[in-house]
Amino acid sequence: MKQQKKIIPFLLTAVALLVLPVLLQGLGNAWVRIADMALLYVLLALGLNIVVGYAGLLDLGYVAFFAIGAYMYGLLASPHLTEAFPAIAAMFPDGLHAPIWIVIPAAAAIAGVFGVLLGAPTLRLRGDYLAIVTLGFGEIIRVFLNNLDHPVNITNGPKGLNQIDSLSFFGLNLGKSVNIGGFELASVSLYYYLFLALVVFSVVICHRLELSRVGRAWMAIREDEIAAKAMGINTRNLKLLAFGMGATFGGVSGAMFASFQGFISPESFSLMESVMIVAMVVLGGIGHLPGVILGAVLLSALPEVLRYVAGPLQSMTDGRLDASILRQLLIALAMISVMLSRPRGLWPSPDHGKSLQNPKT
Repeated sequence: MKQQKKIIPFLLTAVALLVLPVLLQGLGNAWVRIADMALLYVLLALGLNIVVGYAGLLDLGYVAFFAIGAYMYGLLASPHLTEAFPAIAAMFPDGLHAPIWIVIPAAAAIAGVFGVLLGAPTLRLRGDYLAIVTLGFGEIIRVFLNNLDHPVNITNGPKGLNQIDSLSFFGLNLGKSVNIGGFELASVSLYYYLFLALVVFSVVICHRLELSRVGRAWMAIREDEIAAKAMGINTRNLKLLAFGMGATFGGVSGAMFASFQGFISPESFSLMESVMIVAMVVLGGIGHLPGVILGAVLLSALPEVLRYVAGPLQSMTDGRLDASILRQLLIALAMISVMLSRPRGLWPSPDHGKSLQNPKT
């Protein structure tokens, strides 16, 4: 009976998530796009939670891996490289059109390598110093993307990459709507189901990591690195593993973002994006998967919902206050009020002792 009671909420949640885009389509595709972006931010927050929540390493440059995955896919699935390099155009006369089976592993691998490269020189750093170095890494990647358009045009600089292919697999092009039994599923709804599958897969991986020996070692490092090292834990390798594992999530979500948008530019990967992803993890509850998901959904959807609040407020002040500034102000006030009332997050992880208790005793 107890197991059935636990399964029923999961089944209801699964049905609700599967039906959600169909219901939102009735209100307009813009609402489905909000749900799509919320799932992408959930994927990003899950990856950052490995670094910040499990290993206790404050990473303010996480958006760099998001950018690396996006540009990797943009270069492999747009006409930019064939137009800029005649040799590549001769090798691929029909253009570069990378399939999803190459995109996801390549994005995860490349971002993971960069994550290890970031972690290697920061092994001796902690707290504020680590945050400053990772922040600098994120800005360096953005500056490189912004300036690698001369003397050799690799990233197209501030103009960004356009005409990026939408994802397709098994003959199904996610960039086109599909008619199923007389009901039309829009492209944004198809992307929703792909992103949902990736999020579910990522949640399973994160949950298994949390319960594994590696996860417990990360948490030992988070609580007291010196004590963890004294117990024989290889803190160096585990820190590098945390940076690499977290980065893979960012790379995959970046590739999905590029295919979904069809256009990317360095402006999409600013410092504010990194701060927002960290805020999602902290607001929801550091190290607790349900809390991280809740924080990501709220902070990704809240700005869009507040559009309907900021507009009337702007008209009340005769246009003296900009709507975008008002949205940021309202988000900041909401976050401050939540953190004052619930300093450990909206859905914090259970206390260490309570989580290890045996319910039968």
